[in-house]
Amino acid sequence: MPVLADRFFKLAIIFLILGIVMGLQMAISGNHNVIGPHAHTNLVGWVTSALFGAYYALNPAKAELRLAQIHFWTWLVGLVLLTPALYMLYLGYGALEPVTAFGSLLLLASVLIFAAVMFRSESASMPASMKPAE
Repeated sequence: MPVLADRFFKLAIIFLILGIVMGLQMAISGNHNVIGPHAHTNLVGWVTSALFGAYYALNPAKAELRLAQIHFWTWLVGLVLLTPALYMLYLGYGALEPVTAFGSLLLLASVLIFAAVMFRSESASMPASMKPAE
């Protein structure tokens, strides 16, 4: 499996654990005021990261692209900024709204980068050593 796919899967598991902890905290306390951050953590952090990992596992040549590496790092930074800031925002810390906005914009940029990787032609994304001999 490509290293990039493995990184996305590991990131997904970390966010799955965080999402479960948030859900347990809400269930134990009976206070569901952080349902939005909980949903973002699970859907954006866990599910989407795992889907990116699956894509790169199935397309190892694309996982080797520099653009794919940029995709991972912008996604990671966006998640690390968005999820805790959104959680704190829902707890009433309004000063973190710019951090939430910036994290969201990084995630959007990362998805656009992923789209560029995905729509890139297969032959353009293959390293020279993997291209068929002519």
